[in-house]
Amino acid sequence: MYRALRLLASVLAGVMALNIPRSVGSQHSSPRPTVTSRIDAAKSSNQPASTPSPTPAPPSSPSKPTSPPVLNRDTIIRLKVFLDQHSFGPGEIDDRWSDLCANALRLYQTANASSTIGQVDPELAQELSSLAPLYISYQIRPEDSALVGESPQKPAAQAKRKFLPYPSMADFVAERFHTSVSFLASLNHGKSLNRLHPGDTVQVPNVPPLEVSALKAADNVPGRPELKTRSIEIDTKNKVLTVLEGGKELAAFPITPGSKQLPAPIGTWRIVKIATLPWFRWDKAMLLHGRRSSDF
Repeated sequence: MYRALRLLASVLAGVMALNIPRSVGSQHSSPRPTVTSRIDAAKSSNQPASTPSPTPAPPSSPSKPTSPPVLNRDTIIRLKVFLDQHSFGPGEIDDRWSDLCANALRLYQTANASSTIGQVDPELAQELSSLAPLYISYQIRPEDSALVGESPQKPAAQAKRKFLPYPSMADFVAERFHTSVSFLASLNHGKSLNRLHPGDTVQVPNVPPLEVSALKAADNVPGRPELKTRSIEIDTKNKVLTVLEGGKELAAFPITPGSKQLPAPIGTWRIVKIATLPWFRWDKAMLLHGRRSSDF
């Protein structure tokens, strides 16, 4: 598998995170959640990375709410759209509360030095009520069809494809606007999402779209000295990547860090190279044991 489109949501967070604009209004220093790994931004290097010496980090003990702070369906949707627009990813945009949304809310409020953490206070409630438009129209484009099609089921067969397309146009639209097919269906009553074609228009959440087609393949993205003050912290327990500048949170995105068999290594790491649309290889030995085999 050369380029896997279905995996780009998480890849984009890592590639583009250091380019997040300063959208957080507060300049106050505030406590951050304990994290398990830190990655410092540095100029890209063509030299191979030496094996880092991970340093132990204190155990993670974030204070996540055990119950949703809001029960109103409309407020949950508005909160998720609001957080997404401000680069604090709440997970899928829908009408259901989740731990991802709770964590995004906590991080956003911490970044803005809010006196209320984990709850929708009157000030935030006012911002949510004035959020408009909540939904926008998206017209299916002819070029979108090139990203939809059938894929083989077995990874070995998938590895021979240049990319893995979306299984349906509904899946493509849903991922582009950070939502699920089921929620997309609820926004488009009476419209058959199984029969979407170029020219059709659907209602979608008003969030920055995932524009896969706008990305250009690059094996080594040039470094940007102005971003050297930024860093990335990865919280493996809450599965979130946070972008910081001078210790202040700029953005946060949900991620999938490692697995039970191969957990993400703990420590401090330096970015030496960034690639967009990288080539992916299927190597079962690497996935299961962390060692590359001759069969990939």
